[in-house]
Amino acid sequence: MAEIVTNAKARRDYHVLETYEAGLVLRGTEVKSIRAGHVQISDAFARAEKGEVWLHNMHIEEYSHGNRANHVPKAARKLLLNKSEIRKLAGYANVKGYTLVPLSLYWKNHRVKVSLAVGKGKATYDKREDIKQRDAERDMKREVMQRAKGR
Repeated sequence: MAEIVTNAKARRDYHVLETYEAGLVLRGTEVKSIRAGHVQISDAFARAEKGEVWLHNMHIEEYSHGNRANHVPKAARKLLLNKSEIRKLAGYANVKGYTLVPLSLYWKNHRVKVSLAVGKGKATYDKREDIKQRDAERDMKREVMQRAKGR
């Protein structure tokens, strides 16, 4: 499982409740552009529409060697999920305060997969609390390392 890109903003801005693995319906030029690393998912989100789940705002740069049949960079892309998973995600998406955000894009068996999370938005004080906790852990690790070197 080789990771292509991660969404750092997702874990910072949302409490991740559940994660799902989904396939993506992509064209050839999109896959080639992703293979070259020209993809960005920081502003992406998913939406359940008419029994299907679509990923919006994922930017895949146009393939440099593509012709006039090249893909649209910010087109909505269909996610491949089981019917039961689609129903669950649609239920979550209809609840106020919940959203579907992609956490990462990665390769699995020569196919592009997306890790999709059900997230609940964090309040500003939650974000600050996470930063304090991360700083405290970093300081503790630093202190332990210094004491280990001093022995």
